[in-house]
Amino acid sequence: MNVADAMTPREEVVTVSLPGTRDDALEYLRAGEFSSVAVVKEEDGEEVFRGLVSREALIDNPDEDQLALLVDEGPTTAADASLDDLAALMREHDARRVPVVDGDALAGIVTITDVVRAIASGDADGETSVGDLATRSINTLYTGTPLGVAERQLSLANVPYGIVIDDEREVAGILTDADLIEVAEVVEGEDDTGESIANEDDEWMWEGIKAVGNRHVPTRNVIFPEGTVREFMSDDLVTVSRTKTAYDVARLLLSNDIEQVPLMNGGDLVGVVRDMDLLKAL
Repeated sequence: MNVADAMTPREEVVTVSLPGTRDDALEYLRAGEFSSVAVVKEEDGEEVFRGLVSREALIDNPDEDQLALLVDEGPTTAADASLDDLAALMREHDARRVPVVDGDALAGIVTITDVVRAIASGDADGETSVGDLATRSINTLYTGTPLGVAERQLSLANVPYGIVIDDEREVAGILTDADLIEVAEVVEGEDDTGESIANEDDEWMWEGIKAVGNRHVPTRNVIFPEGTVREFMSDDLVTVSRTKTAYDVARLLLSNDIEQVPLMNGGDLVGVVRDMDLLKAL
C-alpha cells in the first residue's frame, strides 16, 4: 500500500494562506479535528506549500500573530512512497501529519489516522501484540493539579496526554492537548523592561539614556480557566490489555476518536498505547 492510497488529496485538504494570522489556523485547531494545518502561499500565480502550523506552536508562541513565523517546515513525503517508509518517517520525526508534495506544490496530506485506518482495515500489518508495542514510560497527572500547571507538565514532558491519577492512586481519566487548546485564552498584558541607567563613563551610556525610566512592552500570555484537571479531563476511559493486537487497538482508537489508550494488567496501569506506537508494527 502506498501513500497515494491512504492520503487526503489536495482538493479535500483544509489550508490557510500567507499572509495570515494565528487566528486563521486557530479556527481549525480549536475544533480539535486537526493537530496541525497546512499553510500555502500564492507565488507567480501558483500555489506553493510552506509548511504546517500546529496546536503546540500556538500555545508555545502566544505573542506571535504572524502566521509565517509559526510555520514548521517539517518532513514531507511523495505519493508513491510506501506506507512502511511513511511509518518510519513519522516515528523518526514524531510527525502526526505529513504533507505529500509534488515539487513545491501540495498534493495532499497523510495523517497518522490514515495509517491507523490502514491497520484497522487489514491493509497494513496489525498482528503484533500491543504488549510489545506499548510505551512503558507513562506521563501522569494528579486530579487536583491546577489546569495551568498541568499544561506546563505536558509541555515539559513533550507528550500530548496525561493519564490522570486520583487520591486512591487509581486511574481516573485522561487529559490531552486538544482539551487544553479548547479552553485556552490569549490575553494582553505588559512587561516592565526595568531601568537601565548607565554612568557617564560607561561605553553603553547611549543605551542607558534611551532606557531611562520604566518602559513597558505589550505582551501576551496563554491562560487557562481556574480549576483542576478533574474538571477538564475525560473520565470515560477506554483501556486495553497486552493481549490485544495492533489491529484490535487501531479499530478501538478509530471508533472512539482517541489517540491513545492506557495499557492495564488487571487493575494496574503498566503502559500506554499511542497511535504512534502502532506504527512500530509496520
